[in-house]
Amino acid sequence: MQSHERRMAYLQRSLIADAFWYTFGAGKNTKSLLYASKRAYQRVAGVPDITLNNGGQMPQIGYGTWKAKPEEVKESVKCAIDVGYRHIDCAYTYNNEKQVGEGIRAKIEDGTVTRDDMFITAKLWNTFHRADMVEEGLQASLDDLGLDYVDMYLLHWPMAFKPGRERRPKDANGKIIYDYNAPNTETWKAIEALMKTDKVRAIGLSNFRIDQFQEILDVASIKPAVYQLESHPYMRQERLSAFCQKNDIKMIAYCCVGSYDIPWRKPEDPYLLDDPKIVAIAKRLNRTPAQVVLRWNIQRGLMVIPKSVTPTRIQSNFKVFDFELGKEDVDELNSFKDNFFRVNSQALLFDHKDYPFETE
Repeated sequence: MQSHERRMAYLQRSLIADAFWYTFGAGKNTKSLLYASKRAYQRVAGVPDITLNNGGQMPQIGYGTWKAKPEEVKESVKCAIDVGYRHIDCAYTYNNEKQVGEGIRAKIEDGTVTRDDMFITAKLWNTFHRADMVEEGLQASLDDLGLDYVDMYLLHWPMAFKPGRERRPKDANGKIIYDYNAPNTETWKAIEALMKTDKVRAIGLSNFRIDQFQEILDVASIKPAVYQLESHPYMRQERLSAFCQKNDIKMIAYCCVGSYDIPWRKPEDPYLLDDPKIVAIAKRLNRTPAQVVLRWNIQRGLMVIPKSVTPTRIQSNFKVFDFELGKEDVDELNSFKDNFFRVNSQALLFDHKDYPFETE
């Protein structure tokens, strides 16, 4: 379908959706439900949607940008969109949102997608936790991305740093300066206020312990729609998964294929995709180890956001909806000790009073 025809089809469907929700959608979450109704048809064939507790939908697979270098991420985002990814996961602290935005806008400008075809996630960084800085943190991401709104905005970590735009403010000894005057509950209420603007469609959390998570739920007027967490066969996070399921909060798995290039990695640390059990399953199914572990999370009902800047891997990571893991395969992948190895430990921040991984 040509670009003009796509836009006319979008307009027609939007008018129908508007009429429906203006008639029947009155209530607390009318705005988010109206938005969700407009998104229902704009999907890539073969990619399931996950329905959120606000009535909105997200693609079950997205493209992750953590650790993607600024000089390479524009082209990798363009490649991902060409392959079929419609969810792009971003964050202020990744220091590459400008280039990510350039990639997104390039594919909009060439007619491959419209903005409404895309689902963009951004995250509030630790230096914007004070309530009066939350909207500034969002705007910083919007400015870098070159977008008017994001589809999902997450509270990235429960750990506040010294306020400002410097991502990791440090003292004279090179230690990150923490901020203990920005309670997560107040930050969350400020994020909720963003829903009254046209800049955010849905909100969620990332990297919170269960007790920290519960503190948010206790004060929330708007329940988090999603929770982003590390999840793979070495880190099943069964307690957090059960907590999210109980509270009707969908989960997004990051580090879902592991990672070699983290600064705190030790030479003796295991690497997920080299594990003999995973490799054996992949060989038998004629799949890559990455496809196997991605499919494992998908069959658990999670969304996944694998990251690669290699075109062939970007493509192969997307091809996870045309096969299934059998019960024996799933049992094998579930046989690792839960929380056996965490990739993203943020170990350099362990002394922060709100460090989230001590009890998990």
